[in-house]
Amino acid sequence: MDVTADPLSLLRERTSMKWRSFPADVLPLFVAESDFPLAEPIRDALTAAVRRSDTGYVAPVNGLGAAFAGFAGRRWGWQVDPEQVTTTTDVSVAIVETLRMLIRPGDRVVITPPVYPPFFDLVPEAGGVPHAVPLLAGQTGWTLDLDGLERAFQSGVRCVLLCNPHNPIGHPHTVQDLTALSGLAAHYGVTVVSDEVHAPLTYTDAAFTPYLTVSTEAADHGVCVTSASKAWNLAGLKCALLVTAGERMRAELAALPQEVSWRTSQFGLIAGIAAFRDGEPWLDGVIAALDDNRRELAALLDAQLPGVGYRQPGAGYLAWLDLRSLGWGDDPALVALEQARVALSPGPMFGEPGRGFARLNFGCSPEVLAEAVSRLAAAT
Repeated sequence: MDVTADPLSLLRERTSMKWRSFPADVLPLFVAESDFPLAEPIRDALTAAVRRSDTGYVAPVNGLGAAFAGFAGRRWGWQVDPEQVTTTTDVSVAIVETLRMLIRPGDRVVITPPVYPPFFDLVPEAGGVPHAVPLLAGQTGWTLDLDGLERAFQSGVRCVLLCNPHNPIGHPHTVQDLTALSGLAAHYGVTVVSDEVHAPLTYTDAAFTPYLTVSTEAADHGVCVTSASKAWNLAGLKCALLVTAGERMRAELAALPQEVSWRTSQFGLIAGIAAFRDGEPWLDGVIAALDDNRRELAALLDAQLPGVGYRQPGAGYLAWLDLRSLGWGDDPALVALEQARVALSPGPMFGEPGRGFARLNFGCSPEVLAEAVSRLAAAT
């Protein structure tokens, strides 16, 4: 089915963070909210819930695990046990609560910058200390620094907080890298928490591999945290999944406080079930629209900002732009906002490798994307 982004006139009626953080003359291409209308099955499920006044607490036995298992099986050939799926408020909370079960206060946790900025705060919130092992950027793409990871493990790191597909570069880590990581983690007694929230938005010319599927070791020491929030634009509804594949991690998460699952939103749960069960035609339409946008962005940059570095992502609607050639300093998002009236996510927030970079959200209409690049080019 065809899915197109809403026009700016309608988008500016929204009251979410994306549309209330800047004046109306700014194009907001920063936070990871998309501009597409809500998928019809989700809208219908939420409307029906309101009509029956279904606004209480989430039921301890519900259909989300089965809905996700069905989606994972169809999409990735991943056989998920619905009994090994639990829920909480959002992916960030899922990460914090999982880390609290897996580490001791003061333990180091690997993160791989440039990476989703909250990772730098979520690890300390859980009592850990972030230990950066930056990704390696080569001619053919991004890879995990396996040698750097092994050195970190040898030095006593207890856990890895993985981002797969990786935000901000939109890179689904390869089977080879994930398998190698799982072997190293098993050898050194390290656990892996894999944030896979962008996985449903993988393009047809790329391949996403769930971490828990790459080896028996990964299934033993890994936890997947995910949600329908990014793919179906449901962040405000607050529902995330914690998925395990082995008895060891199932037992770890079974010890979570009961309140962790009680904090799940009823509307988030209802929307998530509808998304994973009935939302694939809409999702495929969105991916087709985003596929056009990621290619169009490359063409626009080549024509108007040829010095800007950009590698088309394999998943998601986030573009990692190397703006160092423009001479806009360590945080070019400041110049983009002040001189072009385009709001981007500041590269330095993603860690030291983000200096001179910015993240652009192309989950918008082609017209908005073209206007944004035109504004950026005019500011040079």
